[in-house]
Amino acid sequence: ERRCRGRMEAAGDALEEVLNNALSQRSVTVGVYEAAKLLNVAADSVVLCLLAADEEDGRDVALQIHFTLLQAFCCENDINILRVSNPARLAQLLRAAAAPPADLHCVLVT
Repeated sequence: ERRCRGRMEAAGDALEEVLNNALSQRSVTVGVYEAAKLLNVAADSVVLCLLAADEEDGRDVALQIHFTLLQAFCCENDINILRVSNPARLAQLLRAAAAPPADLHCVLVT
C-alpha cells in the first residue's frame, strides 16, 4: 500500500505540474459544455482530458452520460483521459487562472 500511495502522490505532482504549465500557456478549457465545443472543432489539439467527480457526482446520471460520451470521443481521437476523484483539489489548482466556471467536471489541456 505504501508503494501505491507513493505512485499516487507522484502522479498528483505530475498532474499539478502539467496544469500549471498549461495555465501559464493559456491552454486549458474548463467545463463540460466548453470541452464539447472544443472537441467538436479542434480535437486534434487536445492532449489530455480530465474528468473530475466525487462520490456525490457519481449519482448524477446526466453527468455520467456526459462522461461516457466524452470518454468515447477521447478514445476515438487518441486523447489521454484521467479520472480525478478530488474535484476540490482540482479547483484549487485551477483558481490560479482567474475565475474558472463553476463546472469543473471536465478540463481539457491543449
